[in-house]
Amino acid sequence: MDLVALLGIGLLTGATTVLFGFGGGFVAVPVVVWADAALGTDAIRVATATSAVVMVVNAAFATAVTPRRVLGALRGGGPLLALLGAGAAAGALAARHAPAGLIRWAFVGYVALTVVDLLLRPGFLRPHAPAAPAGPTAGPGPEPEPVARAPRPLPALVGAPVGAVAAFLGVGGSVMTVPAMRRSGHTMQVATALANPLTLAVALPAAVVFLGGTGGPAGAPAHPDLVGLVDLRAAAALLLGALPVIAVLRRRPPRIPDRVHAWTYVALLGAVTVAMLP
Repeated sequence: MDLVALLGIGLLTGATTVLFGFGGGFVAVPVVVWADAALGTDAIRVATATSAVVMVVNAAFATAVTPRRVLGALRGGGPLLALLGAGAAAGALAARHAPAGLIRWAFVGYVALTVVDLLLRPGFLRPHAPAAPAGPTAGPGPEPEPVARAPRPLPALVGAPVGAVAAFLGVGGSVMTVPAMRRSGHTMQVATALANPLTLAVALPAAVVFLGGTGGPAGAPAHPDLVGLVDLRAAAALLLGALPVIAVLRRRPPRIPDRVHAWTYVALLGAVTVAMLP
C-alpha cells in the first residue's frame, strides 16, 4: 500500500477518533495488516503494535481539544485509568509473544461478539427506559414526565481486563468503553468523547512495550521501517491524515441524531470484522 493510500485512510481514522472514539487503532489494525502483508502471519502483530502508537497520538490530541465540561465526567477516575494502563502493559507483553493467528482470530471473534451483543441486548441501540418519579399521581390526567437517570461512572475494577484485552487486540478500549458508557446513561456524543482519554490510558503503556526491543518479528522478512514491532512509516502516514481531521471535527462537530450515531457505530464494527477475515 503506497503513502497516498495510507494518508487517505488516515483521514478516516481521524473521523472515527472524533465520531466514535476509536482512536484510530480500530481502523489501523486491518489497514496495517494489508500494508505489511509481506510479513505474512506476523503482519497482525505489527498491526497491533502500530495501532497503539497511532492511538497514543490521536487520542491525546482528541482529548486535548475536548471541552473540559465533557471530560469532567471522568473526575475521580484515577483508579480506573491506572488499572487500564496496568492491564494494557500486560496485554501488550502477551501480544509480543502470542501466536499471530491467535491475535487475528481473537480480534475477529471479540468484535463479532460485540456486534451481536449490541444488536441483541438492550441499552445501546435501545437505551433503557428512564426511571419514573416516585410517589402517587395527583388523580387522572397526563402521566408525569419521566426523570432521566444520571449517568453512572465505570467501575474501576473493569480497568485491568479492559486494558489487557484492548492492548492485546490493538482496539484501544473504545470497543469496550463506548458500549459500557452508553449503557451507563451517556449519549453517544459524550461516550465517544470520553473514550479518547480512556484509550490514551490503554495505548500509552502498550506503545512503550511494543516499541521496546530490537528488530521485527522473529523469522519475518527484513522491514526497514520497524522499530520494535511498530511500522513507523505506516504510523506516520496515518497520523498525517488523521490529525487535521481531528482538529476540524472537534472544532465543528457534526450534529448526528443519537440513534443514527449508535447504528453507525455498530455498522463500522461489522465492516471491520469482515475486513479482518482471511
